[in-house]
Amino acid sequence: MVNEVNAADQSSIDVMVVDGANVVGSRPDGWWNDRPGAAARLHTRLRNAQGLAERIVLVLEGHARAGVPEGATGTLHVVHAPGEGDDTIVEHIARANTQGGAVAVVTADRGLAVRVERHGGRVLRPGWLLDQLDRLDRSRQGSPD
Repeated sequence: MVNEVNAADQSSIDVMVVDGANVVGSRPDGWWNDRPGAAARLHTRLRNAQGLAERIVLVLEGHARAGVPEGATGTLHVVHAPGEGDDTIVEHIARANTQGGAVAVVTADRGLAVRVERHGGRVLRPGWLLDQLDRLDRSRQGSPD
């Protein structure tokens, strides 16, 4: 059974690793026509999402890598997976767990979720993250929740 983080547990996340392909692919908004652009839009939203975690790692694979360069912007770190993004995500979980602190991965990929849990991480669903980002966008625009 995958250990999903609920909203009450979210405040204790030190490192949030985001499966970029999985999150972008969770909403049918035409992302398949422009994978680099979709990655750039997610990056912008995460960059503006203060308070979701102490550190956010956005893992990009394939054509999406062209949308955002590798590196850090504040607490947001972009990593380009050389191949399969899942392997890169698991590497980051293992590294973060050796440093201590709570680690969560945002994905709906069941196989990856099992690997995440096996390495001591917790799982958040893409819908949860997108809901949080939507709420933050509305609050920045002055709209009520």
